[in-house]
Amino acid sequence: MAEMTSIAPADVLAQPAAFKRRGLLFVLSSPSGAGKSTISRKLLADDDGLTMSVSATTRAMRPGEEDGKDYHFVDLATFKDMVGNNEFLEWAHVFDHRYGTPREPVEGMLEAGHDVLFDIDWQGAQQLYQLAGGDVVRVFILPPSMVELERRLRGRRTDSDEVIERRMARAHSEIAHWDGYDYVLVNDDADACFAKVRTILHAERLKRSRQTGLIGFIRKLDRADS
Repeated sequence: MAEMTSIAPADVLAQPAAFKRRGLLFVLSSPSGAGKSTISRKLLADDDGLTMSVSATTRAMRPGEEDGKDYHFVDLATFKDMVGNNEFLEWAHVFDHRYGTPREPVEGMLEAGHDVLFDIDWQGAQQLYQLAGGDVVRVFILPPSMVELERRLRGRRTDSDEVIERRMARAHSEIAHWDGYDYVLVNDDADACFAKVRTILHAERLKRSRQTGLIGFIRKLDRADS
């Protein structure tokens, strides 16, 4: 990276490593307990070029959470106003609460070439894809088995039996939408699954359609040959 910062501005377009790139919207979805939150945290810690999308929610703030960092905590009336004003890229009703992705900050990061990470369910992924199409990369993470998924949920010791039953029922519904994703992984080994997700992210960044500086480089090559 030090070599890139020493390049004179006039020469930047001539350097393949310095192509201007449009950002991507990287979606991770999974049933609760399948590992998407853990993988999301590892991705953010591993990759300085990735920013977490901060959703708005109507649920109450939990101990240790910060408004504006973990979520934008709003009341139901405010959330409904935001929906009516088309301020969300996507939103969904999950477990008696509402969650949504504010449009303006995400669109700004995308235009600036920054990548945005989304920890959302299949409904949000579908809405996001309908709006942003080619900017969206969708990854779905499966548990190795439903028995293992329930074991993980109970191992948290944070939910009642009733809540766990609801999460398991929702898991079956979410898994039914696996074919709405670009990539589907089984999280039977956390480190191996994380490595695969990271590989997908790196490969998607190199897609020709995202290299907005490529045309200028090709034209420079053509001029040099003439």
